[in-house]
Amino acid sequence: MTGPIVVTERIVVPEAAIETKAVRSGGPGGQNVNKLATKIQMWIDLGNVPGFTDEERARVRAFLKSRLDARGRLLVSSQATRDQARNVEDAALRVAQLIRAALVRPKVRRRTRPTRASAERRREAKRRRAERLGERKAEWGDR
Repeated sequence: MTGPIVVTERIVVPEAAIETKAVRSGGPGGQNVNKLATKIQMWIDLGNVPGFTDEERARVRAFLKSRLDARGRLLVSSQATRDQARNVEDAALRVAQLIRAALVRPKVRRRTRPTRASAERRREAKRRRAERLGERKAEWGDR
């Protein structure tokens, strides 16, 4: 139904790894919504996609964990338009975008120490708050 999906220069999802199915779409569409199957469900078998390193494959699986079915296939659906062919194109674009987003290596979080000024501001705010609460206690005891 669709050709190979180009994700990057190195990673191309072959047709053999793509399974598509047209189903009835929800939402507006008049009588056609009951007659035509325009919504596209597209499954991508990530195990059959060449070009991934082992690290990238693991990162993609972790990133897309909530979108994987029991067999480990990525599920993407599209019902953006009332035209089946355009929904196939939209689903293919979304597959490429999702895999590209999953391939981005997250920045490593490096712990930093608070600045001397920010620590001083924090201590000063705590001192003021303690004074305010202390004044309330004195007033409460007088009643």
